[in-house]
Amino acid sequence: MMNNEGKGLYRSSLSLLTDFYELTMAYGYWKLGIKDRPAVFSFFFRRRPFEGTYAIAAGLDSIIDFIERFRFDSSDLAYLESLKTDRNKPLFEPAFLEYLSSFSFSCDIDAMEEGTPVFPYEPMVRVQGPILEAQLLEGPLLNIMNFQTLIATKASRICAAAEGDEVVEFGLRRAQGIDGALSGSRAAYIGGCNSTSNVLAGKHFGIPVKGTHAHSWIMAFKEEEEAFDSYAAIMPHNCMYLIDTFDTIEGGKKAIQVAKKWEKKGYKILGVRLDSGDLAELSITVREMLDKAGFQDAKIMASNELDERIIRDLKKQGAKINIWGVGTHLITGKDQPALDGVYKLTAIEDEAGEWMYKLKISEQIVKTTNPGIIQVRRYSDDQGRYIGDMMYDTLLGIPKSIHLIDPIDPTKKKNMSPQMNFKDLLIPIFRKGKKVYNSPLLTKIRQNTLSELNLFDPTIRRFLNPKSYFVGLEKSLYDLKESLINEIKNKNVS
Repeated sequence: MMNNEGKGLYRSSLSLLTDFYELTMAYGYWKLGIKDRPAVFSFFFRRRPFEGTYAIAAGLDSIIDFIERFRFDSSDLAYLESLKTDRNKPLFEPAFLEYLSSFSFSCDIDAMEEGTPVFPYEPMVRVQGPILEAQLLEGPLLNIMNFQTLIATKASRICAAAEGDEVVEFGLRRAQGIDGALSGSRAAYIGGCNSTSNVLAGKHFGIPVKGTHAHSWIMAFKEEEEAFDSYAAIMPHNCMYLIDTFDTIEGGKKAIQVAKKWEKKGYKILGVRLDSGDLAELSITVREMLDKAGFQDAKIMASNELDERIIRDLKKQGAKINIWGVGTHLITGKDQPALDGVYKLTAIEDEAGEWMYKLKISEQIVKTTNPGIIQVRRYSDDQGRYIGDMMYDTLLGIPKSIHLIDPIDPTKKKNMSPQMNFKDLLIPIFRKGKKVYNSPLLTKIRQNTLSELNLFDPTIRRFLNPKSYFVGLEKSLYDLKESLINEIKNKNVS
Protein backbone atom coordinates (compact mmCIF):
# COMPACT_ATOMS: atom_id res chain seq x y z
CA MET A 1 0.00 0.00 0.00
CA MET A 2 1.28 3.43 -0.89
CA ASN A 3 2.05 5.74 1.98
CA ASN A 4 0.52 9.21 1.67
CA GLU A 5 1.35 10.47 5.15
CA GLY A 6 2.27 14.15 4.90
CA LYS A 7 2.19 14.20 1.10
CA GLY A 8 1.41 17.60 -0.41
CA LEU A 9 2.00 19.42 2.86
CA TYR A 10 3.79 22.19 0.98
CA ARG A 11 1.72 22.75 -2.13
CA SER A 12 3.27 25.94 -3.48
CA SER A 13 6.58 25.85 -5.35
CA LEU A 14 9.59 25.44 -3.07
CA SER A 15 12.20 25.35 -5.83
CA LEU A 16 13.74 28.61 -4.61
CA LEU A 17 14.26 27.12 -1.15
CA THR A 18 17.99 27.25 -1.74
CA ASP A 19 21.03 29.39 -1.11
CA PHE A 20 21.64 32.01 -3.77
CA TYR A 21 25.01 30.57 -4.71
CA GLU A 22 23.40 27.30 -5.76
CA LEU A 23 21.62 29.19 -8.53
CA THR A 24 24.68 31.17 -9.55
CA MET A 25 26.71 27.95 -9.76
CA ALA A 26 23.91 26.31 -11.75
CA TYR A 27 24.00 29.28 -14.11
CA GLY A 28 27.75 28.85 -14.41
CA TYR A 29 27.46 25.14 -15.26
CA TRP A 30 24.83 25.98 -17.87
CA LYS A 31 26.84 28.87 -19.31
CA LEU A 32 30.00 26.76 -19.63
CA GLY A 33 28.16 23.89 -21.28
CA ILE A 34 28.87 21.37 -18.50
CA LYS A 35 25.45 21.27 -16.86
CA ASP A 36 24.97 17.61 -17.80
CA ARG A 37 28.39 16.39 -16.67
CA PRO A 38 27.85 13.41 -14.30
CA ALA A 39 28.83 14.10 -10.71
CA VAL A 40 28.38 12.55 -7.28
CA PHE A 41 27.54 14.40 -4.06
CA SER A 42 27.27 12.92 -0.56
CA PHE A 43 25.42 14.18 2.50
CA PHE A 44 27.02 13.35 5.86
CA PHE A 45 27.69 14.91 9.26
CA ARG A 46 31.01 15.26 11.10
CA ARG A 47 30.28 15.97 14.76
CA ARG A 48 28.54 13.43 17.00
CA PRO A 49 25.25 15.05 18.07
CA PHE A 50 24.60 15.65 21.78
CA GLU A 51 28.02 14.21 22.69
CA GLY A 52 26.71 10.76 21.89
CA THR A 53 27.92 8.38 19.20
CA TYR A 54 25.13 8.08 16.65
CA ALA A 55 22.37 9.92 14.84
CA ILE A 56 19.01 8.64 13.60
CA ALA A 57 18.48 9.24 9.87
CA ALA A 58 15.28 11.18 9.27
CA GLY A 59 13.81 13.41 6.60
CA LEU A 60 14.05 11.15 3.55
CA ASP A 61 10.31 11.05 2.91
CA SER A 62 10.20 14.85 2.98
CA ILE A 63 13.07 14.93 0.47
CA ILE A 64 11.16 12.54 -1.79
CA ASP A 65 8.09 14.77 -1.59
CA PHE A 66 10.22 17.82 -2.41
CA ILE A 67 11.89 16.21 -5.43
CA GLU A 68 8.62 14.97 -6.87
CA ARG A 69 7.46 18.60 -6.93
CA PHE A 70 10.80 20.07 -7.97
CA ARG A 71 9.79 22.48 -10.77
CA PHE A 72 10.29 26.20 -11.36
CA ASP A 73 6.88 27.79 -11.79
CA SER A 74 6.05 31.12 -13.41
CA SER A 75 6.35 33.04 -10.14
CA ASP A 76 9.81 31.55 -9.51
CA LEU A 77 10.98 32.55 -12.97
CA ALA A 78 9.48 36.03 -12.68
CA TYR A 79 11.38 36.56 -9.44
CA LEU A 80 14.66 35.35 -10.92
CA GLU A 81 14.07 37.58 -13.94
CA SER A 82 13.72 40.57 -11.60
CA LEU A 83 17.18 40.09 -10.05
CA LYS A 84 19.71 42.65 -11.25
CA THR A 85 23.46 43.13 -11.16
CA ASP A 86 25.01 46.20 -9.53
CA ARG A 87 24.83 47.78 -13.00
CA ASN A 88 21.10 47.20 -13.12
CA LYS A 89 21.39 44.50 -15.77
CA PRO A 90 19.56 41.15 -15.57
CA LEU A 91 21.51 38.73 -13.39
CA PHE A 92 20.38 35.70 -15.39
CA GLU A 93 19.97 35.76 -19.17
CA PRO A 94 16.58 34.79 -20.64
CA ALA A 95 17.86 31.56 -22.18
CA PHE A 96 18.85 30.25 -18.74
CA LEU A 97 15.41 31.05 -17.36
CA GLU A 98 13.91 29.29 -20.35
CA TYR A 99 16.00 26.26 -19.48
CA LEU A 100 14.73 26.37 -15.87
CA SER A 101 11.14 26.59 -17.10
CA SER A 102 11.42 23.04 -18.46
CA PHE A 103 13.69 21.76 -15.69
CA SER A 104 13.11 18.10 -14.77
CA PHE A 105 15.06 16.20 -12.14
CA SER A 106 16.89 13.16 -13.56
CA CYS A 107 19.44 12.13 -10.91
CA ASP A 108 19.91 8.80 -9.15
CA ILE A 109 19.57 8.97 -5.38
CA ASP A 110 20.59 6.31 -2.88
CA ALA A 111 19.95 6.83 0.81
CA MET A 112 19.75 5.20 4.21
CA GLU A 113 16.20 4.44 5.22
CA GLU A 114 14.70 6.62 7.91
CA GLY A 115 15.21 5.25 11.38
CA THR A 116 18.69 3.93 10.55
CA PRO A 117 21.38 4.67 13.17
CA VAL A 118 24.22 6.45 11.38
CA PHE A 119 27.68 7.60 12.44
CA PRO A 120 29.97 10.53 11.55
CA TYR A 121 31.26 10.70 7.94
CA GLU A 122 28.92 7.99 6.68
CA PRO A 123 26.94 9.25 3.68
CA MET A 124 23.24 9.21 4.50
CA VAL A 125 22.30 10.34 0.99
CA ARG A 126 24.23 9.97 -2.26
CA VAL A 127 23.16 11.92 -5.35
CA GLN A 128 24.51 10.99 -8.78
CA GLY A 129 23.63 12.70 -12.04
CA PRO A 130 23.98 15.97 -14.00
CA ILE A 131 26.02 18.34 -11.87
CA LEU A 132 23.60 21.24 -12.24
CA GLU A 133 20.69 19.19 -10.91
CA ALA A 134 22.69 17.62 -8.09
CA GLN A 135 23.99 21.05 -7.07
CA LEU A 136 20.50 22.54 -6.83
CA LEU A 137 19.48 19.84 -4.37
CA GLU A 138 22.09 20.90 -1.79
CA GLY A 139 20.10 23.59 0.01
CA PRO A 140 16.77 21.81 0.51
CA LEU A 141 18.41 18.47 1.29
CA LEU A 142 20.57 19.99 4.02
CA ASN A 143 17.65 21.99 5.41
CA ILE A 144 15.36 18.96 5.66
CA MET A 145 17.80 16.23 6.63
CA ASN A 146 19.87 18.20 9.15
CA PHE A 147 16.87 19.25 11.21
CA GLN A 148 14.84 16.05 11.15
CA THR A 149 17.91 13.90 11.84
CA LEU A 150 18.83 16.13 14.79
CA ILE A 151 15.37 15.91 16.36
CA ALA A 152 15.00 12.18 15.73
CA THR A 153 18.35 11.68 17.46
CA LYS A 154 17.33 13.78 20.45
CA ALA A 155 14.06 11.88 20.71
CA SER A 156 15.95 8.58 20.63
CA ARG A 157 18.09 9.66 23.57
CA ILE A 158 15.09 10.88 25.55
CA CYS A 159 13.18 7.64 24.93
CA ALA A 160 16.22 5.62 25.97
CA ALA A 161 16.31 7.55 29.26
CA ALA A 162 12.59 6.89 29.77
CA GLU A 163 13.31 3.12 29.71
CA GLY A 164 10.09 2.11 28.02
CA ASP A 165 7.81 4.71 29.59
CA GLU A 166 5.54 6.66 27.28
CA VAL A 167 7.05 9.87 25.88
CA VAL A 168 4.82 12.64 24.48
CA GLU A 169 6.35 15.31 22.25
CA PHE A 170 5.14 18.64 23.70
CA GLY A 171 7.17 21.06 21.60
CA LEU A 172 4.68 22.99 19.43
CA ARG A 173 4.77 26.26 21.35
CA ARG A 174 8.57 26.39 21.53
CA ALA A 175 9.38 25.13 18.01
CA GLN A 176 11.10 27.35 15.46
CA GLY A 177 8.07 28.25 13.40
CA ILE A 178 5.30 26.21 11.84
CA ASP A 179 7.54 23.91 9.83
CA GLY A 180 9.84 23.37 12.81
CA ALA A 181 6.81 22.19 14.77
CA LEU A 182 5.50 19.89 12.04
CA SER A 183 8.71 18.30 10.83
CA GLY A 184 9.96 18.20 14.42
CA SER A 185 6.90 16.22 15.52
CA ARG A 186 7.46 13.80 12.66
CA ALA A 187 11.13 13.36 13.50
CA ALA A 188 10.42 12.95 17.22
CA TYR A 189 8.03 10.12 16.41
CA ILE A 190 10.67 8.45 14.23
CA GLY A 191 13.09 8.74 17.15
CA GLY A 192 10.75 6.81 19.42
CA CYS A 193 8.17 9.20 20.92
CA ASN A 194 4.75 7.63 21.35
CA SER A 195 2.60 10.65 20.55
CA THR A 196 2.49 14.42 20.06
CA SER A 197 0.47 17.35 21.33
CA ASN A 198 0.58 18.86 17.82
CA VAL A 199 -2.82 18.19 16.25
CA LEU A 200 -1.76 19.33 12.77
CA ALA A 201 1.12 16.85 12.87
CA GLY A 202 -1.38 14.20 13.91
CA LYS A 203 -3.57 15.05 10.92
CA HIS A 204 -0.80 15.11 8.33
CA PHE A 205 1.40 12.28 9.55
CA GLY A 206 -0.96 10.00 11.44
CA ILE A 207 0.93 10.44 14.72
CA PRO A 208 -1.20 9.70 17.82
CA VAL A 209 -2.17 12.94 19.61
CA LYS A 210 -2.34 13.34 23.37
CA GLY A 211 -2.78 16.16 25.87
CA THR A 212 -4.41 17.24 29.10
CA HIS A 213 -5.45 20.80 29.91
CA ALA A 214 -3.63 23.98 30.87
CA HIS A 215 -3.42 25.90 34.14
CA SER A 216 -5.77 28.43 32.55
CA TRP A 217 -8.57 25.86 32.66
CA ILE A 218 -8.19 25.62 36.44
CA MET A 219 -7.98 29.38 36.87
CA ALA A 220 -11.10 29.91 34.76
CA PHE A 221 -13.20 28.44 37.60
CA LYS A 222 -13.83 29.63 41.13
CA GLU A 223 -12.63 26.38 42.66
CA GLU A 224 -10.04 23.85 41.55
CA GLU A 225 -12.42 20.98 42.31
CA GLU A 226 -15.07 22.61 40.08
CA ALA A 227 -12.52 22.80 37.25
CA PHE A 228 -11.73 19.09 37.53
CA ASP A 229 -15.40 18.16 37.73
CA SER A 230 -16.31 20.30 34.72
CA TYR A 231 -13.51 18.77 32.70
CA ALA A 232 -14.75 15.30 33.58
CA ALA A 233 -18.24 16.27 32.52
CA ILE A 234 -17.12 17.18 29.00
CA MET A 235 -14.25 14.67 28.61
CA PRO A 236 -15.10 11.73 30.89
CA HIS A 237 -12.88 9.33 28.90
CA ASN A 238 -9.88 11.69 28.81
CA CYS A 239 -9.32 12.89 32.36
CA MET A 240 -5.66 13.60 33.03
CA TYR A 241 -5.79 16.36 35.63
CA LEU A 242 -3.08 19.03 35.93
CA ILE A 243 -2.77 19.30 39.71
CA ASP A 244 0.00 21.83 40.41
CA THR A 245 -1.77 25.13 39.69
CA PHE A 246 -1.85 26.21 43.35
CA ASP A 247 -0.62 23.36 45.54
CA THR A 248 0.25 19.96 44.10
CA ILE A 249 -0.73 17.81 47.08
CA GLU A 250 -4.01 19.64 47.65
CA GLY A 251 -4.67 19.51 43.91
CA GLY A 252 -4.06 15.78 44.00
CA LYS A 253 -6.54 15.33 46.82
CA LYS A 254 -9.22 17.25 44.91
CA ALA A 255 -8.52 15.29 41.73
CA ILE A 256 -9.02 12.05 43.68
CA GLN A 257 -12.31 13.29 45.12
CA VAL A 258 -13.59 14.11 41.65
CA ALA A 259 -12.26 10.83 40.27
CA LYS A 260 -14.20 8.86 42.91
CA LYS A 261 -17.39 10.67 41.95
CA TRP A 262 -16.98 9.87 38.26
CA GLU A 263 -15.87 6.31 38.95
CA LYS A 264 -19.35 5.67 40.35
CA LYS A 265 -20.69 6.78 36.96
CA GLY A 266 -18.49 4.27 35.18
CA TYR A 267 -15.56 6.50 34.19
CA LYS A 268 -11.97 6.02 35.27
CA ILE A 269 -9.39 8.75 35.70
CA LEU A 270 -6.45 8.37 33.29
CA GLY A 271 -4.08 10.08 35.68
CA VAL A 272 -2.60 13.38 36.81
CA ARG A 273 0.09 15.68 35.47
CA LEU A 274 2.88 17.44 37.38
CA ASP A 275 4.43 20.52 35.80
CA SER A 276 6.51 22.08 38.58
CA GLY A 277 8.27 21.47 41.86
CA ASP A 278 10.33 18.49 42.95
CA LEU A 279 9.03 15.98 40.43
CA ALA A 280 10.64 12.99 42.13
CA GLU A 281 9.33 13.72 45.64
CA LEU A 282 5.91 14.88 44.45
CA SER A 283 5.41 11.89 42.16
CA ILE A 284 6.20 9.48 44.99
CA THR A 285 3.71 11.20 47.30
CA VAL A 286 1.00 11.45 44.64
CA ARG A 287 1.51 7.79 43.71
CA GLU A 288 0.87 6.79 47.32
CA MET A 289 -2.27 8.95 47.35
CA LEU A 290 -3.62 7.43 44.13
CA ASP A 291 -2.87 3.87 45.22
CA LYS A 292 -4.46 4.37 48.63
CA ALA A 293 -7.59 5.74 46.95
CA GLY A 294 -7.81 2.66 44.72
CA PHE A 295 -6.50 4.23 41.54
CA GLN A 296 -3.50 1.97 41.02
CA ASP A 297 -3.95 2.13 37.23
CA ALA A 298 -3.90 5.93 37.11
CA LYS A 299 -0.77 7.31 35.45
CA ILE A 300 1.45 10.16 36.59
CA MET A 301 2.61 12.42 33.80
CA ALA A 302 5.43 14.93 34.20
CA SER A 303 6.50 17.93 32.13
CA ASN A 304 8.58 21.06 32.87
CA GLU A 305 11.78 21.52 30.79
CA LEU A 306 12.66 17.83 30.70
CA ASP A 307 15.51 16.28 28.74
CA GLU A 308 17.24 12.89 28.73
CA ARG A 309 19.57 13.71 31.61
CA ILE A 310 16.82 15.02 33.87
CA ILE A 311 14.65 12.01 33.08
CA ARG A 312 17.56 9.68 33.83
CA ASP A 313 18.19 11.43 37.16
CA LEU A 314 14.52 11.33 38.13
CA LYS A 315 14.51 7.62 37.41
CA LYS A 316 17.52 7.14 39.68
CA GLN A 317 15.71 9.08 42.41
CA GLY A 318 12.81 6.63 42.28
CA ALA A 319 10.30 8.98 40.67
CA LYS A 320 6.92 7.34 40.08
CA ILE A 321 6.36 8.88 36.67
CA ASN A 322 4.81 6.85 33.85
CA ILE A 323 4.49 9.42 31.07
CA TRP A 324 7.00 12.11 30.09
CA GLY A 325 5.90 15.26 28.27
CA VAL A 326 9.02 16.69 26.65
CA GLY A 327 8.91 19.99 24.79
CA THR A 328 11.57 22.65 24.38
CA HIS A 329 14.68 20.51 24.75
CA LEU A 330 13.34 17.99 22.26
CA ILE A 331 11.78 20.10 19.52
CA THR A 332 14.73 22.53 19.36
CA GLY A 333 17.58 20.15 20.13
CA LYS A 334 18.34 22.78 22.74
CA ASP A 335 21.82 21.66 23.79
CA GLN A 336 22.88 21.34 20.13
CA PRO A 337 20.52 23.36 17.95
CA ALA A 338 21.98 22.20 14.62
CA LEU A 339 23.44 19.09 13.03
CA ASP A 340 26.61 19.95 11.11
CA GLY A 341 25.61 17.96 8.03
CA VAL A 342 27.34 18.90 4.77
CA TYR A 343 26.85 18.07 1.08
CA LYS A 344 30.12 17.56 -0.75
CA LEU A 345 31.21 16.74 -4.29
CA THR A 346 33.04 13.38 -4.20
CA ALA A 347 33.45 12.48 -7.89
CA ILE A 348 32.91 13.94 -11.37
CA GLU A 349 33.42 12.66 -14.88
CA ASP A 350 36.04 14.32 -17.12
CA GLU A 351 35.62 15.13 -20.79
CA ALA A 352 36.54 11.57 -21.71
CA GLY A 353 33.89 10.08 -19.44
CA GLU A 354 36.36 8.86 -16.82
CA TRP A 355 35.55 9.33 -13.15
CA MET A 356 37.76 11.78 -11.26
CA TYR A 357 37.80 11.43 -7.48
CA LYS A 358 37.26 14.67 -5.58
CA LEU A 359 37.82 15.70 -1.99
CA LYS A 360 38.18 18.80 0.10
CA ILE A 361 41.28 18.97 2.28
CA SER A 362 41.84 21.07 5.36
CA GLU A 363 44.42 21.66 8.04
CA GLN A 364 41.75 20.17 10.30
CA ILE A 365 41.65 16.45 9.51
CA VAL A 366 38.00 16.30 10.58
CA LYS A 367 37.11 18.62 7.68
CA THR A 368 38.86 16.56 5.01
CA THR A 369 36.21 14.72 3.01
CA ASN A 370 36.18 11.20 1.57
CA PRO A 371 36.28 10.75 -2.23
CA GLY A 372 34.43 8.34 -4.49
CA ILE A 373 31.02 6.81 -5.00
CA ILE A 374 30.73 5.61 -1.44
CA GLN A 375 28.55 2.85 -0.05
CA VAL A 376 28.25 1.92 3.65
CA ARG A 377 28.31 -1.75 4.62
CA ARG A 378 27.23 -2.74 8.13
CA TYR A 379 28.62 -6.01 9.51
CA SER A 380 26.98 -8.19 12.15
CA ASP A 381 27.99 -11.24 14.16
CA ASP A 382 26.25 -14.62 14.26
CA GLN A 383 23.72 -13.27 16.78
CA GLY A 384 22.82 -10.40 14.46
CA ARG A 385 24.51 -7.72 16.58
CA TYR A 386 26.32 -4.99 14.71
CA ILE A 387 30.12 -4.96 15.04
CA GLY A 388 31.37 -2.32 12.59
CA ASP A 389 30.75 -0.34 9.41
CA MET A 390 32.82 -0.09 6.25
CA MET A 391 32.78 2.80 3.81
CA TYR A 392 33.89 1.59 0.40
CA ASP A 393 34.03 2.94 -3.13
CA THR A 394 31.71 1.15 -5.55
CA LEU A 395 34.20 1.66 -8.41
CA LEU A 396 37.17 0.22 -6.54
CA GLY A 397 35.06 -2.63 -5.20
CA ILE A 398 35.93 -4.81 -2.21
CA PRO A 399 39.09 -6.97 -2.10
CA LYS A 400 39.10 -10.52 -0.72
CA SER A 401 40.98 -9.37 2.38
CA ILE A 402 38.97 -6.62 4.05
CA HIS A 403 40.99 -4.15 6.09
CA LEU A 404 39.35 -1.05 7.56
CA ILE A 405 41.09 2.13 8.74
CA ASP A 406 39.52 4.91 10.81
CA PRO A 407 39.59 8.04 8.58
CA ILE A 408 40.28 10.34 11.55
CA ASP A 409 42.63 8.14 13.58
CA PRO A 410 44.58 5.74 11.28
CA THR A 411 45.96 3.89 14.31
CA LYS A 412 42.48 2.39 14.73
CA LYS A 413 42.03 -0.56 12.39
CA LYS A 414 39.73 -3.53 12.02
CA ASN A 415 39.59 -6.58 9.76
CA MET A 416 36.38 -8.14 8.49
CA SER A 417 35.91 -11.64 7.13
CA PRO A 418 34.18 -11.91 3.72
CA GLN A 419 31.97 -14.58 5.30
CA MET A 420 30.52 -12.16 7.86
CA ASN A 421 26.89 -11.15 7.67
CA PHE A 422 26.37 -7.66 6.29
CA LYS A 423 23.96 -5.26 4.63
CA ASP A 424 24.59 -2.22 2.46
CA LEU A 425 22.80 0.79 3.93
CA LEU A 426 22.40 3.07 0.90
CA ILE A 427 19.50 1.75 -1.14
CA PRO A 428 17.96 3.04 -4.42
CA ILE A 429 15.41 5.83 -3.96
CA PHE A 430 15.38 7.51 -7.41
CA ARG A 431 16.64 6.26 -10.74
CA LYS A 432 16.93 8.84 -13.52
CA GLY A 433 14.59 11.08 -11.55
CA LYS A 434 11.88 8.44 -11.10
CA LYS A 435 11.04 7.19 -7.62
CA VAL A 436 11.72 3.47 -7.22
CA TYR A 437 11.21 3.30 -3.45
CA ASN A 438 7.97 2.92 -1.52
CA SER A 439 8.17 4.80 1.75
CA PRO A 440 7.08 2.71 4.72
CA LEU A 441 4.41 3.92 7.10
CA LEU A 442 5.67 6.19 9.86
CA THR A 443 4.78 3.56 12.45
CA LYS A 444 7.06 1.11 10.64
CA ILE A 445 9.90 3.65 10.53
CA ARG A 446 9.56 4.22 14.29
CA GLN A 447 9.67 0.47 14.92
CA ASN A 448 12.77 0.26 12.71
CA THR A 449 14.53 2.86 14.86
CA LEU A 450 13.87 0.96 18.06
CA SER A 451 14.74 -2.47 16.68
CA GLU A 452 17.92 -1.29 14.94
CA LEU A 453 19.27 0.46 18.04
CA ASN A 454 18.81 -2.75 20.02
CA LEU A 455 21.28 -4.50 17.68
CA PHE A 456 24.17 -2.29 18.85
CA ASP A 457 26.20 -2.70 22.00
CA PRO A 458 24.25 -0.82 24.72
CA THR A 459 27.42 1.06 25.68
CA ILE A 460 27.14 3.24 22.58
CA ARG A 461 23.87 4.67 23.95
CA ARG A 462 25.04 5.69 27.40
CA PHE A 463 25.18 9.44 28.05
CA LEU A 464 28.48 9.60 29.93
CA ASN A 465 31.56 8.54 27.93
CA PRO A 466 29.69 6.41 25.39
CA LYS A 467 31.72 3.72 23.68
CA SER A 468 32.65 4.44 20.07
CA TYR A 469 31.32 2.25 17.28
CA PHE A 470 33.92 1.39 14.66
CA VAL A 471 33.52 2.98 11.24
CA GLY A 472 36.39 2.66 8.80
CA LEU A 473 37.39 3.25 5.21
CA GLU A 474 38.17 0.15 3.17
CA LYS A 475 41.98 0.18 2.83
CA SER A 476 42.16 0.73 -0.93
CA LEU A 477 39.86 3.74 -0.57
CA TYR A 478 41.90 5.00 2.38
CA ASP A 479 45.11 4.67 0.33
CA LEU A 480 43.50 6.46 -2.62
CA LYS A 481 42.42 9.28 -0.34
CA GLU A 482 45.93 9.66 1.05
CA SER A 483 47.45 9.76 -2.45
CA LEU A 484 44.95 12.43 -3.53
CA ILE A 485 45.77 14.51 -0.47
CA ASN A 486 49.50 14.29 -1.21
CA GLU A 487 48.92 15.08 -4.86
CA ILE A 488 46.88 18.18 -4.03
CA LYS A 489 49.39 19.37 -1.44
CA ASN A 490 52.32 18.88 -3.82
CA LYS A 491 50.50 20.74 -6.55
CA ASN A 492 49.93 23.70 -4.24
CA VAL A 493 53.48 23.94 -2.91
CA SER A 494 54.88 27.30 -4.03
